[in-house]
Amino acid sequence: MSVATEAAHIRDLFTTIEEIESVASSLAEDDERRHKLDGVVARTLRQAPPVRPVVAGELLDLTEKTVKAWAREGVLAIHSQEPRMLLDTVRLHEVLHLVSDLRRAGKSRGLIDEVHRRLSDQSLLDRSDLAKSLDEMRSGKGRVVRSA
Repeated sequence: MSVATEAAHIRDLFTTIEEIESVASSLAEDDERRHKLDGVVARTLRQAPPVRPVVAGELLDLTEKTVKAWAREGVLAIHSQEPRMLLDTVRLHEVLHLVSDLRRAGKSRGLIDEVHRRLSDQSLLDRSDLAKSLDEMRSGKGRVVRSA
């Protein structure tokens, strides 16, 4: 399959995913339909085939060399290395959102650092123990600990 054809297939998949995400985000956080739609998005992305770096470059508007560097740095997740590098579609979708947001905000330099920082922040926010601690702090249940 050509790069253009493969990129078009992945782009169509991501467009469909983004439409579902848009509908899901219009529903209340505690709405069961929102959770179902989020599950559909997650399953669909997990079932999508891994992506070649050259195709990811086409989608992200980056060179293949840059995409491979981002993969080596951990910004893009590597699905497999042999016989050729293939990238995880779930992470690619996440990074595509971040890169698009950054470019809309006028950021074009140092994208890898900013994307990496945002992914790191999100992984912290996704931790249940941190969420619990923040909830306790907001409700005044936590205790203040100061180092000497």
